[in-house]
Amino acid sequence: MGILDFLTGEFIDVIHWVDDTRDTMVWRFEREGHAIKYGAKLTVREGQAAVFVHEGQIADVFTPGLYMLETNNMPILTTLQHWDHGFRSPFKSEIYFVSTTRFTDQKWGTKNPIIARDQEFGPVRLRAYGTYVMRVSDPAKFLSQIVGTDGEFTADEISFQIRNIIVQEFSRVIASSGIPVLDMAANTGDLGKIVARAIAPAVAAYGLEIPEFYIENISLPEAVEAALDKRTSMGIVGDLGRFMQYSAAEALGRGDGSAGSVMGAGVGAGIGMAMGTQMGPWGAAPAASAAQVPPPPPPVEKVWHLARSGAVEGPYGRGHLGRLVHDGSLTRETLVWAPGQDGWKPAGEIAELAQLFTVMPPPPPVPPSGT
Repeated sequence: MGILDFLTGEFIDVIHWVDDTRDTMVWRFEREGHAIKYGAKLTVREGQAAVFVHEGQIADVFTPGLYMLETNNMPILTTLQHWDHGFRSPFKSEIYFVSTTRFTDQKWGTKNPIIARDQEFGPVRLRAYGTYVMRVSDPAKFLSQIVGTDGEFTADEISFQIRNIIVQEFSRVIASSGIPVLDMAANTGDLGKIVARAIAPAVAAYGLEIPEFYIENISLPEAVEAALDKRTSMGIVGDLGRFMQYSAAEALGRGDGSAGSVMGAGVGAGIGMAMGTQMGPWGAAPAASAAQVPPPPPPVEKVWHLARSGAVEGPYGRGHLGRLVHDGSLTRETLVWAPGQDGWKPAGEIAELAQLFTVMPPPPPVPPSGT
């Protein structure tokens, strides 16, 4: 170092920092040999704090304002080192300027999917990303815990660690929230507040705070999203038959007029109309008409045999048995048998014949006397 540099350093007694970047969090004031002149002026602007380090120990933190670095203005130095009033004994200290402004548009995101349990879909894998804002809330703690002796510290150097804290707490909050996947988009604001409160203690240990936290998107795997899109499309389509007919007509309109295009469109229209006829509205199969399906054959009438006076009579149809009941030839105790029946049984115990005894007309009224 030349004599000019030495004299220039001795007469420079204004210590300040003008930040021309947007990501510098800490900047150390550089002096040759870290020699700061007694009585130097320290200017701390709004949005800054100055940390005074003496002999490797944090001595004081200056908030915005103008300060004279003298023992009467810094009583703590009287116990650290005696200052002389000449060039022979400048004090050997360091001053770190810390930006206390907000560092905005910090990115975060889940590197790997988060597994959560959904009430409707069961176990699902979720991804999420967003932004956050951070600022230094405790300059002394931030300097001692994170910066150390780094002469220039940027936001990128701490953002990776902050992202790890965010993802860890976000995974825990999502897994325990119980909010359905389809409702998470409507609750990103509340989820963001919960995550911000969860990460506050961890970042406070670094001398930082997260005043703003945003969740921009929560997404499902591509295969699950494709299935949801199909499900949504089915609800929008409505009448599947009409939709197929419309699609076939649209394909016909897109044809180039060649025979192949017209034939393909015709086939598509035929398929669409056939599917519309078969599926019916909302995919339900309509009832077949009489012209399409032949009627079923008439059922075979069941016949019965009667056992009376040691002889077997019959076979009789149900209509003939009704007439026998009417004239009293068939009673509930009469034994009857039909093909497939296990032995002879009284007619009153057979459900098909018991009805004959309940539909008999009542006896005719007795005419009044004298008529």
